[in-house]
Amino acid sequence: MKTITLVFGAIYGMLSIILGAFGAHALKKILSLEKLESFETGVRYQMYAAFFLLIIGYILKFDTTSEKWTSILMIIGTFMFSVSIYFLSLQDYLGANLKFLGPITPLGGLFMIISWFMLIIYFGKTKL
Repeated sequence: MKTITLVFGAIYGMLSIILGAFGAHALKKILSLEKLESFETGVRYQMYAAFFLLIIGYILKFDTTSEKWTSILMIIGTFMFSVSIYFLSLQDYLGANLKFLGPITPLGGLFMIISWFMLIIYFGKTKL
């Protein structure tokens, strides 16, 4: 689980740089300011998750189920949150009705919040 966490952290970090540059250059010309800001929110939170995963990949031992779920919830939550925002931002350009993704964004955000909360519990229980 440690390796998976670190790999996802690195992938999320790399993709957030790529998508951020894509948004700043290519999407700037085709999206409204509101849609571009939403896209950038997805990029920003994906980068926060990348840092989170890289940090916990080094500090957690992944001996317990709760330590594993701290990582899993962040990985899944970030995917749900950011990817749904990306597609919702691009739906007009793509000519698709993707409004069904709307409820996925807050669910992904909730998973991310729970992951942070589990890390707080870990810090409270562990002598560092």
